[in-house]
Amino acid sequence: MTARLHRKDGPLRAVVYARYSTDLQREDSIEDQVEVCRRVIDRNGWSFGTVYHDRAMSGSSRFRPSYQQLLADAEQGRFDIVVCEALDRLGRKLSDIADLFDRLSFNGIKVHTVTTGQITALHIGMLGTMSQLFIADLREKTWRGQLGRARKGRIPGGRAFGYEVVAASGNEAPEGGLRRINPGEASVVLRIFEEYAGGRSPRDIAKDLNAEGVPGPEGRLWGDTTIRGQVGRGTGILNNTLYIGRLEWNRVAYVKNPSTGKRIARVNESAAREVVAVSELRIVDDTLWDRAKQRQQEVRVEKCMWPPPGSLSARLPGWVNLRHDRPAAPCPESPSQRTQGSRARWSGECQH
Repeated sequence: MTARLHRKDGPLRAVVYARYSTDLQREDSIEDQVEVCRRVIDRNGWSFGTVYHDRAMSGSSRFRPSYQQLLADAEQGRFDIVVCEALDRLGRKLSDIADLFDRLSFNGIKVHTVTTGQITALHIGMLGTMSQLFIADLREKTWRGQLGRARKGRIPGGRAFGYEVVAASGNEAPEGGLRRINPGEASVVLRIFEEYAGGRSPRDIAKDLNAEGVPGPEGRLWGDTTIRGQVGRGTGILNNTLYIGRLEWNRVAYVKNPSTGKRIARVNESAAREVVAVSELRIVDDTLWDRAKQRQQEVRVEKCMWPPPGSLSARLPGWVNLRHDRPAAPCPESPSQRTQGSRARWSGECQH
């Protein structure tokens, strides 16, 4: 039985923290959590204060607006106890939970959960570890489920431009991932490939599509990056292998930077990728695809040849011994040798 907590000059000032993880959960989840916490506060005779809540935000990251505000207010001594439904509402990483507990304890603030009662260092070690293991297990099961879809030729992700979702029919399990070609969008895909292979730039193509009122992916305006994307990651219209009837899954892995909470994309080795033929989803023939790839390569080489021969910049010192009467050299690998004004660097075409 947990001992009742009191404050010398009055009831403890209690605040509530509530959170749910994804958009698939009910909005009422926050209100439900707050209600059960309020009952604990009333039962213990504490005063009810601020409610901090983060909607549709993962507990695996501490970079949540209300969570950060809770920490800031704790430093100001604005409350005496934090009440939440369970410890995993505050976070699912052991290091984050331990850091929170240390900071709250330093400021004389207690943590109380509906399911456990007053939280101690022992709870932090046990429950924090369990929460982190839950996240690792969920990540593994999600990856396995996506792998299973990909092996069946189903799309384990969002809807790519040029296709539409096929709903399960009859007795078929609602596994998802089925696609079919959207004729209207497919014609736009073909147009983009033909115009790009013919010498037009992604910027000019995007400009014309917007001027004609052609909706882009998810109804957004077209941008040059939507078309050219990034070759290594397989993003952008020009790099989506679905258009030649080839599903490539696990091309990129995402890891969170622990310092910022932002996801960083890392291109996987070829052996780690799953490649499945989906000929029914082909929009672009091999000849057109190869022409577009050839032009991409030519453009990348051209943009890395900077400054161009004969330009004023080529005659200035510091350009890796380039002179106007010599061919331009590839962009040097060392960042210290590259100029801030390099158009290849700013355009993202240079791979160094």
